[in-house]
Amino acid sequence: MSAADTPTFSLACELIARHSVTPEDSGCLDVIAARLAPLGFACERIDTGGVCNLWARRGRSNPVMCFAGHTDVVPIGPIEAWATPPFEPTVRDGILYGRGAADMKSSLAAFVVAIERFVAAHPAHKGSIALLLTSDEEGVATHGTVKVVEALAARGERLDYCIVGEPTSVATLGDMIKNGRRGSLSGTLRVKGLQGHVAYPHLARNPIHQFAPALAELAATKWDDGNEFFPPTTWQVSNIHAGTGANNVIPGACEVMFNFRFASVSTAEDLKARTHEVLDRHGLDYDIEWQLSGKPFITGRGKLVAAISDAIRETLAVDTELSTTGGTSDGRFIAEICNEVVEFGPVNASIHKVNEHIAIDALAPLATVYEGTMARLLL
Repeated sequence: MSAADTPTFSLACELIARHSVTPEDSGCLDVIAARLAPLGFACERIDTGGVCNLWARRGRSNPVMCFAGHTDVVPIGPIEAWATPPFEPTVRDGILYGRGAADMKSSLAAFVVAIERFVAAHPAHKGSIALLLTSDEEGVATHGTVKVVEALAARGERLDYCIVGEPTSVATLGDMIKNGRRGSLSGTLRVKGLQGHVAYPHLARNPIHQFAPALAELAATKWDDGNEFFPPTTWQVSNIHAGTGANNVIPGACEVMFNFRFASVSTAEDLKARTHEVLDRHGLDYDIEWQLSGKPFITGRGKLVAAISDAIRETLAVDTELSTTGGTSDGRFIAEICNEVVEFGPVNASIHKVNEHIAIDALAPLATVYEGTMARLLL
């Protein structure tokens, strides 16, 4: 059987062909639910705020092994830059092209095929298998996984293990899994001054000048030392805006947008308090709007990490690397109800780019790794 004749390839193409630009699902969840229902899965739609969410579970006992992911994709960008139509899955030189090929419809296809094979071989497996899928990951992520997690928590359902199918591999399939992510805390700071003429600075108060020493201190602050899995917390300014556009007016206010990417050794509350301490000590008149996009989470070297690492080694002859680099994922929500969460999926070099793609000979092994992980945890 060639790589293009595998069931994972076929299902990946079926999903890629659907125009599911966030927050649209375009029927992807219906396709997946139709494959799961005959296997004994109870498929529940938890749609909210125009977002499609699927919670599917086979079995009622523990441990619960969950696969999580998203059907939505980012916009295609300039269509003229694509070598082939982005929603027409196309194979050229052993590469499957299409929006979502790497992020993350191939992972969804591999989930389903792995589950089909595992259930066929082990219909009386212990515990439960579940899928948590959403169409709101690439967008604002306010009505997707977080809402399903809230619904599950409200009725006392917890997970033991979860694999999020994000594209984590770097150079070759299996070379990296994510066993955690940093937290993300953003702030919009407004330093208040007094507008005036630049020729009469004694009659005005320049908020940029006033903020500058505090900015230097915040930028130089060592927030923590990180730990085994996380680099030290960072603080970065993403935007500074002030003034009327005229060169003879001292601005009346200065707006600063900044972000913390923080390790699990720090908390959002502590970072907020330390920021306020600096600003207060510099005597600034200010206010801040805070937004916590995600808490940090970490999965140590326990059963899930061991199971997926062994499955990768057996299938791909690769010793995988644990990493917490990169941005946020829906793992930050799932970690609220799950003891062990990791992310594993295809090579991520083409994600969010034009001509997104995946090597077709990576599709079947991806499903095999997922199946092998289930076997190690549910048999």
